[in-house]
Amino acid sequence: MKLFFLESEIVDGKAPSGAPVEWVEEPSYFFNLSKWENKLLEFYESNKDFISPKSRRNEIISFVKSGLKDLSISRTSFSWGVKVPNDKNHIMYVWLDALTNYLSACEYSNEKNDEVFKKFWPADIHMVGKDIIRFHAVYWPAFLMAADLPLPKKVFAHGWWTNEGNKISKSLGNVIDPFQLVDKYGIDQIRYFLLREVPFGNDGDFSNSQLINRINSDLANSYGNLFQRVVSMIFKNCSENIPLKPNKFNKEDSTLINSIKNNLDDYRRLIDEQKFDQYLKNIWIVISNANKYVDEQAPWALKKNNFERMEVVLFTLVETIRQISILLQPFIPDTAEKILDHIKIPHDQRKLESVGFILNGNINISLPNPLFPRV
Repeated sequence: MKLFFLESEIVDGKAPSGAPVEWVEEPSYFFNLSKWENKLLEFYESNKDFISPKSRRNEIISFVKSGLKDLSISRTSFSWGVKVPNDKNHIMYVWLDALTNYLSACEYSNEKNDEVFKKFWPADIHMVGKDIIRFHAVYWPAFLMAADLPLPKKVFAHGWWTNEGNKISKSLGNVIDPFQLVDKYGIDQIRYFLLREVPFGNDGDFSNSQLINRINSDLANSYGNLFQRVVSMIFKNCSENIPLKPNKFNKEDSTLINSIKNNLDDYRRLIDEQKFDQYLKNIWIVISNANKYVDEQAPWALKKNNFERMEVVLFTLVETIRQISILLQPFIPDTAEKILDHIKIPHDQRKLESVGFILNGNINISLPNPLFPRV
């Protein structure tokens, strides 16, 4: 099997893998990539968030500063593929045609009033594997500059997963089947683990024991148990209705109930920066504080000597659960939907902006079922 590399990928006569290469000569069309070297560097400097994470940005800037050569974009040694316009003997490289599909999908044409194109381009973010970051952060922007088209707003390169410390490969027989994982543990559980376990953009190691620990500790014991015991107490002690919104909250109530609402800008920023693990860490701090609040306030004891205070405590908790579940919708959508359905939150009140509102209460509920079975 022969592997072909771009000239720019070959260093000191060696391929990216380190293996020596054999040069092949054939007629080719070239893109004048060298012309765009300074313009790319200027663009990176004025758009510091264009490439993320920072390690990939440094890698790309270093590559461009080392000097760009003109780029071969066609071949004549085979016949399959997309032909170069007006030259049927040349076939465009697949990766070149693949990049232009971003525009084709947006129904790009030469007409500047194309409404679909205006709606979807420029893309807010290209989410790509770290092995193709050069195509998306160097070649693609240069092509767009040459065509006088707007560049995507951001290119983010995600990392790779290993399995119990080993590279995943068919030869090692350690390929992870995501469908089997979902069947065994549940789709939200897998979503949560993959986004929480490592900083997004870094390489991560898949560990079955760590997956089970996340499910049992974070999901079942913390979040699931909080929902289960709060809603069960409301069902059993408040005539199956979420209490009415109190007229007054004490310091402990206000601290908990405002802990998400007062930090919405931080949550937005973490999403915009693809810091998903930190976003989830922050939410689980609130979940931990809510569980601590339950133990400290002891609503089961308040039932006997201060029923009105018990209602305030339970309202504070269910309102906090509402806010948490709205923020968790992108990460564990099925579970978040079950919770919001259970406490009768209308679908038009599940947006991020809805966190700023507070329930009015007096909502009839049913006895909840466990959300996350322990593994």
